[in-house]
Amino acid sequence: MKITILTLFPKMFEALNESLIGKAMQKKLLEIEVVNFRDFSKNKHKKVDDYAFSGGAGMVLTPQPIYDALQSVLTKDSYVVYMSPKGTPLTQNKVKQLSQTIKHLVIICGHYEGIDERIIELCVNEQISVGDFVLTGGEIPAMALIDAVSRYVEGVLHNSDSTEDESFSDGLLEYPQYTRPQEFMGLKVPDALISGNHKEIEKWKQEQKISETKKYRPDLLKK
Repeated sequence: MKITILTLFPKMFEALNESLIGKAMQKKLLEIEVVNFRDFSKNKHKKVDDYAFSGGAGMVLTPQPIYDALQSVLTKDSYVVYMSPKGTPLTQNKVKQLSQTIKHLVIICGHYEGIDERIIELCVNEQISVGDFVLTGGEIPAMALIDAVSRYVEGVLHNSDSTEDESFSDGLLEYPQYTRPQEFMGLKVPDALISGNHKEIEKWKQEQKISETKKYRPDLLKK
């Protein structure tokens, strides 16, 4: 899978060179390209923002640099996403869908008051939101999207079953996890997990998934 990021702050994405995503790029399982769309500005001072026609505080990113940057990277396989609070909520199902259907994911990171609406009308396939809150830019949401989608790329995770038995994979939260020692600060690992009885372990997992969801995210049970 190839991911192209259009941003004013390319250094922020150096963090992607770490951990599993960094290893996936080294193995050529994943290609990540970072493009600074300021480089495409035709303004002699490389300016990429201007005042909004609607008035109000803040600046808006002008369409020309973003449009030209997009034209330089788009292929027939490209799917353009703009990270925006107005967008489709990012869910596990959305992540899975993107990973299975998109060969080239292009992510536009806005800043200030956002991007000129004409870029959305002309070039964007989908707007995606990471939550009902506003950040200073689209870089952190873009990294969240990249991290989530990358986990579904074959070979990125050491065990592909990891994506099938985790929070949201079946609409519920994941069951609690334990490791050695069997007792810590007076708290013991549940008996079912050390019983060796696979049927009892699976029963415990399912009961705990429902219990955890009811405790932390009861809204998911309503769905």
